[in-house]
Amino acid sequence: MIGIIDIDMGNLRSVAKAVWSLGLDPVMVRDPAALADTSHCILPGVGMFRTASDRLVASGLRDALRDYAFDGRPLLGICLGMQLLADDGDEGGGSPGLGVIPGRVTRLEPGGELRVPHVGWNTVALRRAHPLFAAVLPKRDFYFVHSFAFRAGGDDVLGETEHGATFTSVVARASTVGVQFHPEKSQANGLRLLESFCAWDGSC
Repeated sequence: MIGIIDIDMGNLRSVAKAVWSLGLDPVMVRDPAALADTSHCILPGVGMFRTASDRLVASGLRDALRDYAFDGRPLLGICLGMQLLADDGDEGGGSPGLGVIPGRVTRLEPGGELRVPHVGWNTVALRRAHPLFAAVLPKRDFYFVHSFAFRAGGDDVLGETEHGATFTSVVARASTVGVQFHPEKSQANGLRLLESFCAWDGSC
């Protein structure tokens, strides 16, 4: 069963519709106890890091999602959901993330005449193979909308994208993965990625 975290932020319906189109029956998760019935969990998000962080703490979902990840169960963060996997984020004055993948979220600084937010289609260059991208051809385009970026390091960086400067667009550690782009808005490649996640056992 695919759980989608619902903290009243983000394009939940688009993510749920994409998962449903794969022949699966997603459920919205607002209560930490409901995570026990899920095999996979998706943390989507559109909005401010601090607001999302506060809502995760207030709902009890922050600790529950940390336990979920550290138990080795597949967890996917999308856009703001990816950023929330970090230790902390600057947006909104600074607040803690889930601390599942080490790193910080800071404002995207492309330099030159490129604009922020970074909006539109862009290429993801993978550093290594991963089950999440098993059905996606190399250097495919995905749809981005964001003003902040996850500053991760080492082997936790799975994919990178250029927008004036290079930023981390995919992170992965154990059974947890995060994508800065929106797979639910990325047409066939995005659906392939979601399908691979929903079939993944969390091992690499």
